[in-house]
Parts: sequence; C-alpha cells; structure tokens
Amino acid sequence: MHHQRIAFCTTDDGVRIAYATVGQGAPIVKAANWLNHLELDWQSPIWARSFQALAARNTLIRYDGRGNGLSDWAVKDISFKAFVEDLECVVDAAGLARFPLVGLSQGAPVSIAYAARHPERVGALVLIGGYATGWRMGASPEERERREAVMTLTRLGWGTSNPAYRHIFSQTFMPEGTPEHLAWFDEFQRLTTSPENAVRFQDAFGDIDVRALLPRITVPTLVLHARNDQRIALSQGRELAASIPGARLVTLESSNHILLGHEPAWEVCAAEIARFLTELPTG
Repeated sequence: MHHQRIAFCTTDDGVRIAYATVGQGAPIVKAANWLNHLELDWQSPIWARSFQALAARNTLIRYDGRGNGLSDWAVKDISFKAFVEDLECVVDAAGLARFPLVGLSQGAPVSIAYAARHPERVGALVLIGGYATGWRMGASPEERERREAVMTLTRLGWGTSNPAYRHIFSQTFMPEGTPEHLAWFDEFQRLTTSPENAVRFQDAFGDIDVRALLPRITVPTLVLHARNDQRIALSQGRELAASIPGARLVTLESSNHILLGHEPAWEVCAAEIARFLTELPTG
C-alpha cells in the first residue's frame, strides 16, 4: 500500500484544512463528503479499497473538510459556500493546474460548483451518489420531517457510547453492509466530528442547490449511482446526468450509498471510473 503524506493549508477565513497526497502519476482530487478522517479512513474496511483504486495510477489528493477529521473543528462557518472554499484552498496549496475531480454524495455538488467557478482547472468530473438539491428542496414533506427528527436525535445522542444514534446513518448509507462494516462506521462517525458539527453539517446539506450550474459544466462527466440507494434516490443522479451536457449515467446494482469493496457493484464502479479516466483527452 502507498504511504500518504499529510499537510495543512489555511482558508481565507482562517480555518486549517488537512489534506493527504498519495500515489504517483497525474493528479486526481476527491472532494470531501460525510464524514472524513485522513488517518482513520485510509485503511478502513469502508474506504480503503476505493482509495487504493484511485491511487493505483494517479496521485490522489483528498482532504478533511472543515469541522471534521484532522481539520479544525471549532469553526464559525459550516455552509455550502465554505465547503467549496475548502476545496479551493487544497487545490491551491497542492499547486495543481488541471485535474479530474471526484465527488461522492454532497461532494458532488461541491465539485460541480468548483468546476463552474474554475473551468480551467477541472479536466473531468466523476460524480458518485450525488445530487443537485439538498433535502429541504429535493425531498418529500415526509422525508424532510424525517431528516429534522434525525437532526434532533443527533444533537441529543451523537457523542454517547450508545451507537444507536449514529447507526441511523450507518444503516442508510450501507444497508447491505456486514455487521462489522456497520459497527466500524458507527464508531468512526463518533471519532470524526462533534455532535454540534454533525447537526450543522446536516443542516447545511439541506440548503444545497446547484441546478443552475449544471448546464454550464462543459467537461467530460461520469455519473454513477446505485439503483436502490437508500440515502440519495437514483432520480437525483439521473437529474445530474440529464442536466450536465454530454454526461454519461451508469446505474449500479446496489442499495448502498457507500459502495463496499466486496460487492459486485463496486467492481463495476471502479472499472467504469478507470476506463473513463483512461479515455480522457491528454494535455
């Protein structure tokens, strides 16, 4: 396994962001998602195989967004605007000129906003389990009420030793996960952010809306989405693919929002990404 190198950069509003570089070859950047920790997730049963695949032929740059992981937790601003600025900080600190950008879950709209703001920097987009509108706009009244209830449970129980409050997320992110996967993710979430920030993240995700930016994306775009994703409906992935000019949609046979390395859908996803990156125009 490659050895990752961790460094830090500071955003314009004074937040210290941790980022990791691993592998060799042309750079590829992965935007932050719910939740990250550069040290804990690098060799985890959830993420390790995916990160290794991205770093197999490329230099992978990934980071912990503000409020979690190795980045500053005590921050004034947790918002979509701030998430995009975290990505800008990392790209500038790493000295990158042009690169493919990978966005998972809310990392997808962050990547879209970055690509619209910096078209000269982004050579391609890979969007996995992504969406254009947050849960306050893109969900039914019942789903909005459910999300509000989960935020209340998070505020009351996130930091306790009882994993039930965090298991709500584990179960919807990975309904096909093994008990070991779910237990690891339960504990990982507790270690990765504070109860207050977990609520603030959920609140910020609800307000995301990048629909107006989608027609402005001109780079090659690959959209991958699990058919029965329990967290973000396939219709959201279809909207991305339909609204971004020339985007290609690949539907994966899974119910997991986070694809796991042992499932056939992961193999399909990895192969599609590898082929997509290989076929990109050079220069």
